[in-house]
Amino acid sequence: MAGKGEGSPPEGNEEAERRPVEEVALVVPETDDPTMPVMTFRAWFLGLTSCSLLIFLNTFFTYRTQPLTISAILVQIAVLPIGQFMASVLPNREVRLFPGGWGFNLNPGPFNIKEHVIITVFANCGVSIGVGDPYSIGAITVMKAYYKQSLSFLCALVIVLTTQLLGFGWAGMMRKYLVDPADMWWPANLAQVSLYRCDSCSFKPLDAYELYLFFDWHCRALHEKDEKSKGLSRMNFFLIFFIASFGYYIFPGYLLPILTFFSWMCWVWPHSITAQQIGSAYHGLGVGAFTLDWAGISAYHGSPLVTPWFSILNVAVGFIMFIYIIVPLCYWKFNTFNAQKFPIFSNQLFTTTGQKYDTTKILTPNFDLNVAAYESYGKLYLSPLFALSIGSGFARFTATITHVILFHGSDIWRQSKSAMNSANLDIHAKLMRKYKQVPQWWFLILLLGSVVLALMTSFIWKRDVQLPWWGMLFAFSLAWILTLPIGVIQATTNQQPGYDVIAQYMIGYAHPGKPISNLLFKVYGRISTIHALAFLSDLKLGHYMKIPPRCMYTAQLVGTLVSGVLNLSVAWWMLEKITNICDVESLHPDSPWTCPKYRVTFDASVIWGLIGPGRLFGHGGLYRNLVWLFLIGAFLPVPIWILSKMYPEKKWIRLINIPVITAGFAGMPPAAPTNKASWLLTGAVFNYFVFRYRKGWWQRYNYVLSAALDAGTAFMGVLLFFALQNEGRNLHWWGTELDHCPLATCPTAPGISVKGCPVF
Repeated sequence: MAGKGEGSPPEGNEEAERRPVEEVALVVPETDDPTMPVMTFRAWFLGLTSCSLLIFLNTFFTYRTQPLTISAILVQIAVLPIGQFMASVLPNREVRLFPGGWGFNLNPGPFNIKEHVIITVFANCGVSIGVGDPYSIGAITVMKAYYKQSLSFLCALVIVLTTQLLGFGWAGMMRKYLVDPADMWWPANLAQVSLYRCDSCSFKPLDAYELYLFFDWHCRALHEKDEKSKGLSRMNFFLIFFIASFGYYIFPGYLLPILTFFSWMCWVWPHSITAQQIGSAYHGLGVGAFTLDWAGISAYHGSPLVTPWFSILNVAVGFIMFIYIIVPLCYWKFNTFNAQKFPIFSNQLFTTTGQKYDTTKILTPNFDLNVAAYESYGKLYLSPLFALSIGSGFARFTATITHVILFHGSDIWRQSKSAMNSANLDIHAKLMRKYKQVPQWWFLILLLGSVVLALMTSFIWKRDVQLPWWGMLFAFSLAWILTLPIGVIQATTNQQPGYDVIAQYMIGYAHPGKPISNLLFKVYGRISTIHALAFLSDLKLGHYMKIPPRCMYTAQLVGTLVSGVLNLSVAWWMLEKITNICDVESLHPDSPWTCPKYRVTFDASVIWGLIGPGRLFGHGGLYRNLVWLFLIGAFLPVPIWILSKMYPEKKWIRLINIPVITAGFAGMPPAAPTNKASWLLTGAVFNYFVFRYRKGWWQRYNYVLSAALDAGTAFMGVLLFFALQNEGRNLHWWGTELDHCPLATCPTAPGISVKGCPVF
């Protein structure tokens, strides 16, 4: 880090002012050098390049059977040597875009930490928009690929950009309350700050407790000259494993896809439905199945190498309870929800006879519910694991609220009151006052412009979007009301309570029979809040790293626009270019373009929008008893809290986190149980055994290994598509069959006849 500059705090500051939050004082530097250049040519070039690369890769892979998420860790590692290389070779010369006009210096000096941060801010836009929750692209994909709407590119672009810019506008309105105050400290950002300051610290956003577990507080500065150390440098380690993962992925990605999951139980019992239901990696519980493919491990939950052990343990408890106890009991013992009429695990929708539900038979030409056709065709059913997974979401929603109130309520209340006091500014806020601030009206114009454009879609493309103007205003109001309290919770506890289920419930009752309306209500309500919180988190990162506010505004706005346009362009190109993309019935059985993430988005539009919560979860609905999980989830954290008060000396009790345990049920589908089991096992190996017994190696290489595996797999996947798969050069042999478990999708109820399955 730079030494004390003119922005350094004056001597004699009171300790209370300097250190309002101890964790912040341990990590964040209390000095600044305002002379450091920030928005340099290097920062623009590397920032826009990394943003574009991440958005392309993440959008490309989100349509595959085994999606792959490329995190900003790759950018954070890669841009440092590239930036330093550019600083060593670019000439120190002024470039004028117009004679006598504005210009810039190609090389204003050494590559510095503020450039590094601003590049990461660009990259984070590519990650948060492309991966964090790509629901707007999910809505576009569902409209085009599943409902076969003749949607215009302009309408889609307005939906995508207004969603992102709404979040940016909300963030600007809330920054006074969620960024400036010292008590709004955003624990996740402390690990991010440590990345720039430390040579051996964690890259993963962690909460305060994890910081004490994972950080070596006496680490060396990343931007200071390192002493020579034994063993491979991080960059050499990264290059070796990048090349290795790049070369290896040709096997699971093309030559031998069976490496993704070995369902060995199906080979041992090729004629047993029960054995294949238990052992199938793709269509069953995946017991005993294993993977030799990084994409299979990290497909739906990101890299397990960057998740702390106690979180993995909580998720594992929930996963084991759900997959190995609750689901088998409901299926084989109690036949819950007529479970044996359907596959034990599937992301498809079914009729009462076990056939796949054909939604085209109950749709009008305007994509509304044809009630008479629905009553004639019959009720909609879910696979048992899918239904129970939805119920777990009910429990997770209320459990999160109860957990936050009980374990963090008093702190949030105290810190919220303190945050509203404008005088409660720490040394970081005072240092940031040295810079020119962003006027509030800059954000307000973007917010109002986005609202107007979004409202215009409900009039100009009324048939396509279905959501009326009052539904738009309802979504905006919901986001406006809930962004601040959820932001306070995340800024103080590192937890983000979701309201997806409640949002879908409300619009499902208020505007029934409208699947696209339900999708877009969530986009403009809940998803704009998610993006607002991502922007606020980055603003706090800039606050800690003393990035001038106008530089942050520029990077976030440009990154958002570039990411939004590229996100839609790549998705649109794939939807137009790849024949039958997302249509599992029409695709070749070995095709990777099955879109499991977006299949679940489509299912949600049918469940909550087309059919509606009243018919499925209301009085007389088959799944009405799942609603009790709202109440059960609200109660479950209470005994844990009571025990933590009765036995305060037992610190492990507070680590029992019911919302995280219920996350063991989350995301299935689209994820298969084998995806999560592989993720849990890999995370346990690295973040328990390696961390405990080879801590030096873990500190030095763990996160670099994660980035190398992500990057090598991603680049080979893209190369395989353009060189082979896009040309139709696909292999067909035993090793290319993804799952040798044909009976895993069979029902076991008597009298149910499904093609390819025996009738009991």
